[in-house]
Amino acid sequence: MTGYSPFGTEVKIRLMKSSGKTQAWLIQEVRDRTGLYVDAPYMSRILRGKCHPPKIVKAIKDILNITD
Repeated sequence: MTGYSPFGTEVKIRLMKSSGKTQAWLIQEVRDRTGLYVDAPYMSRILRGKCHPPKIVKAIKDILNITD
C-alpha cells in the first residue's frame, strides 16, 4: 500500500477486513451520506493525503468505524 497516508492505510485495511467491501462501495456510501460528489481519483487523493475534506473524511470514519 505504498503511497497511502496513515489514514489511507487504515481505510484500505478496514475495507480488506470487511468481506465484499470495496473502494467503489465506500465511494457510494460517502455519496449517499454526504450528498457530495466523490469519484475514484478524488478518493485516491484523500487516501494518499493530498487533500483532507472534513465532511468526506468524517463520513469515511463513520462508515468504517475509525476513531482518532
